[in-house]
Amino acid sequence: MANDRISAERVADERGRRRVVRVLSATYRREKRWIANAAEQIPASDLQREDLSWFLVSVRGRPAGVLRVRYDPPLAEYAKYGLKPLEGGVKVENFIRDNRIAEIGRFAVRARYRGNMMVAAALMRAATAETVARGYTHFVTDVFENDPHSPFGFHTRVMGFLPVATHDVGELRCESRRITMVLDLRAAYKRLKARGNWLYRYFTAPWSEAQHRAMVA
Repeated sequence: MANDRISAERVADERGRRRVVRVLSATYRREKRWIANAAEQIPASDLQREDLSWFLVSVRGRPAGVLRVRYDPPLAEYAKYGLKPLEGGVKVENFIRDNRIAEIGRFAVRARYRGNMMVAAALMRAATAETVARGYTHFVTDVFENDPHSPFGFHTRVMGFLPVATHDVGELRCESRRITMVLDLRAAYKRLKARGNWLYRYFTAPWSEAQHRAMVA
């Protein structure tokens, strides 16, 4: 698949919302059976919220992947999950309290597009650009330990997320243990820039000079 056939957008209208529902229905509902109703995952009111952003990637015009970013996630959400810190990891509650955090969730790529890493990369590029523009410093996310399609490898090898804790329950109906991971956006920026590879150029292509300056301040 040519990269110019992959497009990413921040979902802002009902048409985009319906396309997100199509991806979640195919992945989270029919394939994984983690949810009962895909439309309930992205109610129309989400499009008006300042603390949420949904991103959609399309391949040749067809909805291929989605991702949700929640800004300043409440500490109470994490406290109720009974997080178990990994050796050498951070205390997640303190981490969220002491930094400007954006939470990545509902990361889903339809089965036919999972062989193309650029779908996941396009989702993360769109989410990162907005997160940095808003002045947030870190990402936090959960992945399922036993999910064969988990983005764990992409997040750790490509993005540089670090596993910091585990927990056994969450919002989705899955019995797998959750692995909580964090990403320091400045550290990731500096690491990718030092490598000088295509990923740095790809991720920062839409950035303003102010966004670059914020990463090296």
